Amino acid sequence: MKVTYDKTVDAAYIQFSRRSASVTTQRLSEDIAVNYDRNSNIVGIEVLSASEHLFSSSKNPTVEIGKLQVKHIG
Repeated sequence: MKVTYDKTVDAAYIQFSRRSASVTTQRLSEDIAVNYDRNSNIVGIEVLSASEHLFSSSKNPTVEIGKLQVKHIG
């Protein structure tokens, strides 16, 4: 798993596997989108307004992930 954050646009991407050539995107809200590969496995999650959704404090950003199960894709 890889988490990247772009401070310029306040967006984070949580990548569970290498992006496939084509993904299907499902918007869960205005700020949250999930990318699926052709087998319906989650490739990654995009979070817009990330400082609001993920970080406990803009001065000391952290990401907390609990009870997350990710299926490893070969």
